[in-house]
Amino acid sequence: MLREKTIFIKLTKTIFIKLTKIIFTKSTKISKRKISRMVIFALLCSSINFVNNTYAKERSIDESDLSAKAAVLIDGENGRILFGKNEKEKRAMASTTKIMTCIVALENCKANQVVEISSKAASMPKVKMNVIKGEQYYLKDLLYAMMLESYNDVAVAVAESIGGNVENFAKMMNEKAKKIGANNTSFVTPNGLDAKEHYSTAYDMAKIGGYAIKNKSFLEIINTKKYNLTEIKNKRNITVFNKDNFLNLENDAIGIKTGFTCNAGYCFVGAIKNNSRTFVSCVLASGWPPNKGYKWKDTIKLMDYGKDNYEFKNIIEKNKPIMLPVENGIKSEIKCTLDSSLKALVSNEDKINIKTKIDYKLPINVKDKVGSVWVYINNKKVKNIKIISKEKVYKFDFTYCLRKALSYFIL
Repeated sequence: MLREKTIFIKLTKTIFIKLTKIIFTKSTKISKRKISRMVIFALLCSSINFVNNTYAKERSIDESDLSAKAAVLIDGENGRILFGKNEKEKRAMASTTKIMTCIVALENCKANQVVEISSKAASMPKVKMNVIKGEQYYLKDLLYAMMLESYNDVAVAVAESIGGNVENFAKMMNEKAKKIGANNTSFVTPNGLDAKEHYSTAYDMAKIGGYAIKNKSFLEIINTKKYNLTEIKNKRNITVFNKDNFLNLENDAIGIKTGFTCNAGYCFVGAIKNNSRTFVSCVLASGWPPNKGYKWKDTIKLMDYGKDNYEFKNIIEKNKPIMLPVENGIKSEIKCTLDSSLKALVSNEDKINIKTKIDYKLPINVKDKVGSVWVYINNKKVKNIKIISKEKVYKFDFTYCLRKALSYFIL
């Protein structure tokens, strides 16, 4: 008897729901696979701007064209590799290390913090500002001296002031590197002098450089040609000059940092901004003395390759409206949007693919995540973007149907 009653109730509910659906809604049943295809089609039609590269001169570049043992060119917006030569090979990176030293300092301290020189800082080898134990300087002034002249003693003074000692500051540098995505990097010194377990890759240093140039204070420092500073106690006046010759060789250059040690060879992390396009490069071991100019030649070749072959595109626009079909909802579709955009440097040879995953549970509330969009360029995932609901929708079930039917007959 109980079993027959249960079957009767289920049958009654089913019939009631179907009848109510016919009366009150246009809801349709559609598989999530079909929904995914429809979302992809909508994105292809409305959100993606396909490449029509007005810059393309089809300039090519080969690994053999570069003197550097390791080199890379990346999209400054998202870190995508545009060209690489042993770009993930671990190598010494010399004073390009100071990019991270400067960023950690800018993000953790105030510009007017007073830095007192220790005996350890004063004992650092050339290149040095010849700071003296007990002298005091403002942090801002020391960051200019460190980045423009690449002073080793200043880098240690900055590290000790912020981290308490070099070892603690190195931990801060490594933590920041991981957050940036420089996963094959290990910092031991703040100035880049050769040390065991102090290494990075061309790709990691380019990513760190790309992150750094988004900091306005950092960008202001590395583009300064000349800077005057004064020691606080004894009023010693010092003038520093920018040693980054890339700023003179390339019209679009915005920095960033040179480096050299006997182990690392000549190194350089560079960046340019051209017609809304940001390119970041890194060359490691780009010759040894007397070939000081190899790093500039390598960097210019990389930048020319980028400028001639890649155009900046809004691949997916944030807040672009999408109509998402809903299965078993009181509405057949709801308005949705994407929670972020994707801008990238793209060439005529690049292939853009989109994959979606629709994942929701009814009811859906406003601002709920209802799926994801994955964008691939040349089969490599570039970004994951959330699909966000802009409407509320209830599940079309017995409770809803009963409530709807009662309200209909009562009114």
